[in-house]
Amino acid sequence: MAADRERDNRAEPRSPRFRLDQPRTPRPKLLPDYDPEAFGRLSERIARFLGTGRFIVWMTVVIILWVVWNITAPGHLRFDQYPFIFLTLMLSLQASYAAPLILLAQNRQDDRDRVNLEQDRKQNERSIADTEYLTREIASLRMGLGEVATRDWIRSELQDLVREVEEQRSEQRAEKRVVFPPEGARGRDVGDR
Repeated sequence: MAADRERDNRAEPRSPRFRLDQPRTPRPKLLPDYDPEAFGRLSERIARFLGTGRFIVWMTVVIILWVVWNITAPGHLRFDQYPFIFLTLMLSLQASYAAPLILLAQNRQDDRDRVNLEQDRKQNERSIADTEYLTREIASLRMGLGEVATRDWIRSELQDLVREVEEQRSEQRAEKRVVFPPEGARGRDVGDR
């Protein structure tokens, strides 16, 4: 039995294994492929048109013509008799397509608003961080300026120095006025040397 199994394995080619380094072949799709972004843009244009006065005017004109034609036209040319069931069906069909398209457009707008809100939040965070940084820098500059000599301080220091110099000069002048000892007194110093 084991020999038969080995022979069968050698005789039949093995099914190809899926390789992780190669992409899979795409499977056939049952539904048509479409670009969701293009469909979203189309739905926004339709929703934007449905929200205009032009759409209301055209819709009103079509309904009036529909009703007038089906009331006044000869019997064999009328396509929707008095209860206007076909008109009701058409309006229901239009509403059943308009509602999802409007919701899709609102969802896309919500997504854009969310992205804009996130960007605004990040910009606000950056602005706050920049403001805090500048506030700290201004505070450090103010602290640094507290240690810097101002014009008034330098002026007062210079005035103090001028006073001290004048006092020293006046003291020196007073010392020069002292009478020096006579020559005979110097003679005493000679022996001390």
